[in-house]
Amino acid sequence: MNILYAEDEKSLSMAITEILKMEGFTVDPVYDGAEALEHLQTHEYDAAVLDIMMPKKDGVTVLQQMRDAGDFTPVMLLTAKTQVEDRINGLTCGADDYFGKPFAAAELVARLQAMIRRSTRYRVQIQSMGNITLDCESLELKSDVGSLRLSSKESQLLSLFLKNKMGTLSAAQIQEKLWPNVNDKGVVPLYVSYLQTKLRQIQSSVNIEQSGDTYHIAEV
Repeated sequence: MNILYAEDEKSLSMAITEILKMEGFTVDPVYDGAEALEHLQTHEYDAAVLDIMMPKKDGVTVLQQMRDAGDFTPVMLLTAKTQVEDRINGLTCGADDYFGKPFAAAELVARLQAMIRRSTRYRVQIQSMGNITLDCESLELKSDVGSLRLSSKESQLLSLFLKNKMGTLSAAQIQEKLWPNVNDKGVVPLYVSYLQTKLRQIQSSVNIEQSGDTYHIAEV
C-alpha cells in the first residue's frame, strides 16, 4: 500500500515513516503542502496523511485542491487542532478521517488500514471528463457519439490522465508509475498516440496534449 505522508516536523515524520514501513506500507514523506500536492498530481496513492499546519499550503488547502481536481484519494488529516469546528471543517472539505496529535502509532496504522479497506470496497470504477467516460473494469471508453474498448495499457494511461486533470505529467513520470519494468522509452509516446486516435474516433471533447516531453489532458 502506497502512502503519502505530509508532515513538516521532520523528526516525527522520520519516526512514523519507519513504523509504517515496518507495517508493510510504502511511504513517500514530504514536508510542506506544495510538495504534497505535486506528489499527488504525479503519483497514485492508496491514501494520504496530511498535517493541517504545514508551510506553503496547509493540509485543508491541499485537500480542497485535490477534490477540486477530481482526486478522491482517501485522506486522513493529522493535526494538533482538536476543536469540533476544525474537525467539521476538514471533514466537510472531503477528508475521510481526522486524527489529533499526540497519537499512538499503532492506532494510526489501524485507522489507515481501515480507511484504505473502505476506499477499496467502494471505489468508483467509472471516470469521466467532458463527453467521455472510462469504465476501468471493462476498459470501455464511451462518448455521446460512440464507444470502443481500450487495451489494458491504453486504459491505464487514460485513467492516469483523468486522475490528474489539473496536472502535467512527463513521459518519465508516466513510465515510472505505469510501466517501470519496460525499458523502451518510446512506450509512452506510442500509447499516447494510440489514445489520441481512439479519442478522435469517438469524437471526444477531450484530448491528450503534448508540450515537449510532457503531457496533459484537456478539453478541446
